[in-house]
Amino acid sequence: MEQTADVVNTVVQTGPVTAPQNGFWGMVLYCAVVFGIIYFLMVRPNKKRMAEYQKMLDSLKEGNRVMAAGIYGTIKKINEKTIELEVAKGVVIEVNKNAVASVEE
Repeated sequence: MEQTADVVNTVVQTGPVTAPQNGFWGMVLYCAVVFGIIYFLMVRPNKKRMAEYQKMLDSLKEGNRVMAAGIYGTIKKINEKTIELEVAKGVVIEVNKNAVASVEE
């Protein structure tokens, strides 16, 4: 019984056990590290890929054979936002430029 009382007195005197506090700057550093990892693993490569895709779209010219929306065809006319593809002799369809997936030279 006396031993239990000593344990209770020790706990009362020392107070509750709490986790160490990192403070404001620790949290800021943690957020900066997480943001940096996300930027270098996700944002930067995606920007690079989109720049290459935009360069491909800007280099389109009449006569190129392209695949757009899963359909192969030859570019007959380039408009501001669309292209006209000849998919068979005399069959021309209009497709959004952003649907172009690849260009065959």
